[in-house]
Amino acid sequence: MRITVLTPTYNRGGSIQKLYTSLDNQSIKDFEWLIVDDGSLDDTAQVVRKVQKSADFRIRYIYKENGGKHTALNEGIKNIESDLTFIVDSDDWLKPNAIETVLRYYGKFWDRNGLCGYSFLRVFPDGKINGKEFEPNEWVASYIEARINSDDTMADKAEVFYTHCLKEFPFPEYSGEKFLGEDIVWIRMARKYNMIHINEAIYVGDYQSDGLTKNKRANNIKSPVGCMHRAEEFMKKDINPKYRIKGGLQYIIYGLCADYTITELLRNSKNKLLTFVCIVPGKVLKARWSRKL
Repeated sequence: MRITVLTPTYNRGGSIQKLYTSLDNQSIKDFEWLIVDDGSLDDTAQVVRKVQKSADFRIRYIYKENGGKHTALNEGIKNIESDLTFIVDSDDWLKPNAIETVLRYYGKFWDRNGLCGYSFLRVFPDGKINGKEFEPNEWVASYIEARINSDDTMADKAEVFYTHCLKEFPFPEYSGEKFLGEDIVWIRMARKYNMIHINEAIYVGDYQSDGLTKNKRANNIKSPVGCMHRAEEFMKKDINPKYRIKGGLQYIIYGLCADYTITELLRNSKNKLLTFVCIVPGKVLKARWSRKL
């Protein structure tokens, strides 16, 4: 088995069937589906048991105590032995040729050194591309170069990673925090590895009204330590200045939300000048955000 589709899920028994149908319709079935249930309270387990009986591909199901999507991803990655891991959210679905397309590019580039995976296009249900196309196609570049410094950070793509790279860079977990932006890992990984960026749409996704993306700021405030450390990754010199400044502001905002003092934030920062410059505007923004929540 060359590829595992990894799906972290929480209370999505009503929508995961659509993802199953898209997997059942794949042009080739050389994959397994690993579902990590992050403590669902609905009928997710029953839905999975039902599709396991009818599927002609392997489906594994792991149930864990609720800890947030990133902890579910860590649990899943620990249990994957295939070469590739394709993270697909339970609200989304794949185009019929998705797995075939991934394996075709894997066959083309598998022996290239310094790669952590492949990034494909994601589209909305109406067919519109989420974010920008890559220029050029089959661009060999890091996540930092292709996404952050190319100003495509607000978009989502369809990333397929080499499993050994995900094991090398697990998602950090912070006590009591259930939300963490996944790009904290993609950025860290980008400082060692490149990806192949491919202009083929293989993934269809929308944002649920109660989903993590829709409620990002509120979730961030509830998980400030992880968000503070994510901001630190954006403050480094290989990041576009616009996002470096944004990272400095978020470092102050979430650091204060985590009950660090300004003195502690300055002392701990690896970019003290940027941190100092962001103190006043960061405090103003924190106050403004707090009023809106």
